[in-house]
Amino acid sequence: MDIDAAMLARLQFAFTIAFHILFPTLTIGLGGFLALLEWRWLRTGCGAYQLLYHFWVKVFALAFGMGVVTGVVLSYEIGTNFGRFADATGNVLGPLLGYEVLSAFFLEAGFIGVMLFGWGRVGPRMHFFATCMVVVGTMISAFWIIAANSWMQTPTGYRFEGGRFFVESWLDVIFNPSMPTRFLHMILASYVAAMFVVAGVSALHLAMDRPPILARLALKNAMAVLAVVVPAQIVVGDLGGLVAEKHQPLKIAAMEGRWETVRGAPLILFALPDQANEVNRYEIGFPKMASFILTHEFDGEVRGLKEKPAADRPPVAIVFWAFRIMVGMSVAMLLVAVWGLLLSLRNRLYRSGWFQFVCILMIPAGFVATLAGWIAAESGRQPWTVYGLLRTSDTVSNVPAGSITVSLALFIIVYNVLLAAYAYYIVKLFWKGPEDASLPSIAMNPIVARRAVMPAS
Repeated sequence: MDIDAAMLARLQFAFTIAFHILFPTLTIGLGGFLALLEWRWLRTGCGAYQLLYHFWVKVFALAFGMGVVTGVVLSYEIGTNFGRFADATGNVLGPLLGYEVLSAFFLEAGFIGVMLFGWGRVGPRMHFFATCMVVVGTMISAFWIIAANSWMQTPTGYRFEGGRFFVESWLDVIFNPSMPTRFLHMILASYVAAMFVVAGVSALHLAMDRPPILARLALKNAMAVLAVVVPAQIVVGDLGGLVAEKHQPLKIAAMEGRWETVRGAPLILFALPDQANEVNRYEIGFPKMASFILTHEFDGEVRGLKEKPAADRPPVAIVFWAFRIMVGMSVAMLLVAVWGLLLSLRNRLYRSGWFQFVCILMIPAGFVATLAGWIAAESGRQPWTVYGLLRTSDTVSNVPAGSITVSLALFIIVYNVLLAAYAYYIVKLFWKGPEDASLPSIAMNPIVARRAVMPAS
């Protein structure tokens, strides 16, 4: 692979957006969890929910700040490194990103101060409303970002004249074929990732006895959410695959490592794709299962990579393995969610040391799956920036490779310093755990708190 200016620009954007996406993923899911905690506090009067809120809102605030800081950079990168892309797609993507700022960022900015500093300054219901508005803002932000990215995957509602895209139908642009499933897939992925963080940290606190009633309450609620969102995420992911098979068959062919258009295609579990020779080495798979998954028929026809010239195919090995990492992590998370559900039904959720240990190990699982999924989706779109219409090689600015190399090196240094500082604070916060439940400023109802965790004690 030649490392020219175009490849360096892509590597820089990939690095910065992969770093950035970790934080919105956490804030979207954690915001919903905070709303759940505050709602339960208002309904039951149990101060344990409020104590948990005060702990997890610190994590949310730090992740929110990191997301804002690292997200601003991306717009500048598009303008500097992908100026031709900005010129060609600005009429479509510019307004979508502007709507994100106007409808989402302003909403979040207007209420996050109340959410973080409003305790004791506004009434409980007003504070809950502020929390909900911040949660809604994070989802609206995701809506516009996913709409813009999905249009690049499955473009509709446009006309192309003079090297530029022009909008003919905003509804078709926004609600393009892949947008609904991809948006729901991202929201569910955020909840899965955040709840595994909550479950893992709560399991750590339970093992350390800091304090046990709060750890039990957080673990119980996290596992209840995971029991719903993990299966839902897998179903929505499958639906998204069907959409991609219809509109981006080469992406699915790369994910499956399928070179030929065949009927009764096997589901390949393991292979070493050889793109130069257009074959798979050491292939292991289940006969006809890929056809069944994609067409719901064992002998259904599925398209292969050889339907298009080699220059129009994505990098198969990257897409193939990223997809398998995502699926593998999804299966592991489903097994843990089912395990937690069974333990809850048997009143053993807080007694299984092995389950607590696994939950701790699974803290990064959702983020690994999210990053792998985005790598598969974005690499599978190549060599197109706007699928089938605008090649990536035609979108790069005329910037010297040396300049991009310097800025990439600086990004790596600065972002790693940021990550180290974030990791230091967050690990310290996790290790300390929530404040003790005996704080006199919080009215703890011991009967309600005990009932909140008794079903799985």
